[in-house]
Order: sequence, then structure tokens, then C-alpha cells
Amino acid sequence: MSLVCLTDFQILAQQKLAKTTWDFIEGGADEEITRDDNITAFKRICLRPRYLRGVSEVDTRTTVQGEEISAPIGIAPTCFHCMTWPDGEMSTARAAQAANICYITSTYASCTLEDIVASAPRGLRWFQLYVQSDWELNKQIVQRAESLGFKALVITVDVPIVGKRRNDIRNELDLKRNLMLKSLQSSEEKNFKPDKQPSFINASFCWNHLSWFQSITQLPIILKGILTKEDAELAVKHKVQGIIVSNHGGRQLDEVPASINALMEVVTAVKGKIEVYMDGGVRTGNDVLKALALGAKCIFLGRPILWGLACKGEHGVEEVLDILKTELHTSMTLVGCRSVGEINWDLIQLSRL
Repeated sequence: MSLVCLTDFQILAQQKLAKTTWDFIEGGADEEITRDDNITAFKRICLRPRYLRGVSEVDTRTTVQGEEISAPIGIAPTCFHCMTWPDGEMSTARAAQAANICYITSTYASCTLEDIVASAPRGLRWFQLYVQSDWELNKQIVQRAESLGFKALVITVDVPIVGKRRNDIRNELDLKRNLMLKSLQSSEEKNFKPDKQPSFINASFCWNHLSWFQSITQLPIILKGILTKEDAELAVKHKVQGIIVSNHGGRQLDEVPASINALMEVVTAVKGKIEVYMDGGVRTGNDVLKALALGAKCIFLGRPILWGLACKGEHGVEEVLDILKTELHTSMTLVGCRSVGEINWDLIQLSRL
């Protein structure tokens, strides 16, 4: 079967993966309302194409934090890639490098940071942090990532506790047994065991702690999980460099806004002072275009990357990225945009009739 869209990869990945793994990847919190709305909310937005604009040449390139990428599409942080493909994050990193896009590596990657960097030494990588209860451990993780050439620190803010994911409970999936901090284990330290066992996240983490992170790293700090104008305004006040509008793929608090619905509120609140990105529910080039029209600088893909990895490893991720980039190019051409900079709010209608 030819794989011509991201949904084709989803169907094949389900056939290839064990049920427990599939349930872990696809599952949302509680009734999975937000997970599903992340996708359907895009379909409630119409495009308003403009014609006769001379679109024989269309350029999808843009920048994130000053670094050029081939398209406003990146890879969101997801954990345990080895659950879907033996080389795990090393394959993901190689695909991201080949596509010339940004890959955000998870705190709970199943490969060491050294191995990931060695697999794709020229790739643009950001590092995602779940803030641990041990502050010295946080310092070690962040400074290790910075020393390895990661270009930004993405701090996830929406997991003071883990949401109730019913399928994982039914499957008796124990994530704590898998939470080995590979971010502190080099490829030479095969028998490494950290002195302090990691917690999933520090529930006491708050706004005042951001100045501590700014004191230990030169990396730009991006907050992942912001959904409201109030928190967006606080992010600007605390001098972070970016926001990822995200509801964690619907895996944390159910019945919050779809990411695309929260995006405009956040973009309006920051008033162009910092870059805003989003993840959640992007499945087509039209979806990317809509997110950019609402003010996102770039979108990040979560589950579709794991589908590609499960189907064909590195080459599957490359195909997923290529399909979405090609669809975006087509969408831009058909709405009359010759560059990413020409995408704006005039191209969309927020609710279908």
C-alpha cells in the first residue's frame, strides 16, 4: 500500500505495534475529548484563498530562534522511541537532520544524548526538560545538553502530575520502571546508575524558578504547555524566549481547549515580543497553514513521527516530514502565498457555516 498521507502511516503503525505500545502512544487523558478535538478543531477553520498572485515559486523556509529551517515543521518531544523502532531517537535525529528541521529531544529519550548527537551531528536540536525534584540533577541535565550543542531549553509546564490515561492503567503499564535518565548517561557508561532516582516531575515548580534556570544556562528558554493569555503574559514578564501552545496531545488535563483554539489567545497576549509555536492535531499541510495564519512561528509533530518510526524507522520519519512539507507547499501555492511571511489571518475563516 502506498503511504500518501499521515493517516496512512497511522493505520500501518497500529498494525505493526503491540497493543500496549499503541495504546500508550495514542491514548489521551480521561475521556480523550481534548485529544480528539485537537484534530477536529482544525476542520472548523476555513481557508480563504487569493488568486492571480504569481505563485510559480513558493518558499517554505523560515527561522526558529534565529536558526533557518526548511519548513515551519518540527518534531515535538516524545519519550521512549525505542518502543517503536530499535534505533529509537537516533533514527529520529537522522531524519530531522536530513529534512533540515528542528527536533526537540525528550528528557526521557531511550537513547543517550551523546548517541543522538553523534547520529546527526549537524542537526538542529532543542532539549525538553521535565523539571526534577532534585535541583542539582536539573542543573546536570541542562548543562549536559548545552555542552552537547542543543540550541534551546524547552521546559514542559503542564505535568505537575501525570494525567489519568485509562488505557495505560488497564494495560498495567508502569512507566516508572522506564524512567532511566539517559540524559545523564553517556554512551560509554553502559552500567550508569544515577545517585538520585528521577521523579516524573517536580510539582512545586513555579514561575519564580525560571530565574534559576536562566542563571545556569545561556540557552534560550521556551515554555511548553501554555494555553491562556494570563500565562502567556507571565511568560513574557519572566523573559523567556518562546512558548509552545500545547495541551500535551490531550494526555494531561482533559476538556481544555484544542491547541489551535488556544493559539490566537496566546499570540495576541505576547504582542510579538517572543516566538509562539504549537503542537497537537496537525495532520495535513492545510493544518500547518492554518496554525501559521493564526500566528504560530512553527508547528511540532508528536504522534505522526512515532507512526513513521514504527513503519519504516528513519526513512518513515523522513517520509512523514516530506509528505507534510509537500502538502504545505501545495497549500501555500493554492491560497496564494509565495513565502511563509505572507501567511496571515486574512487567509482563514474561524468557523464553518
